[in-house]
Amino acid sequence: MTQSGTSRSTVSIPDDIESAQAKLVYLYVSVWPAATPGDICTALALNKGTVLSIAGTLRDRGYLERRDGGYELARESAASS
Repeated sequence: MTQSGTSRSTVSIPDDIESAQAKLVYLYVSVWPAATPGDICTALALNKGTVLSIAGTLRDRGYLERRDGGYELARESAASS
């Protein structure tokens, strides 16, 4: 069997993120930096209120940052992943 040309990276989810939906949002943003709330809603089939609530909690915990209308992993969080 041959390897395809795609690369894979490993993302560590912080232990204190317990909700499955929050883990999905964290993973999505780690793969798609600058994802807007609308992008996340569409990709994960979550309503906007849920995404904004989860993103707010992840920001409060220092895992996400808001930039130019989208979210990205906080620099400290990304460095430790």
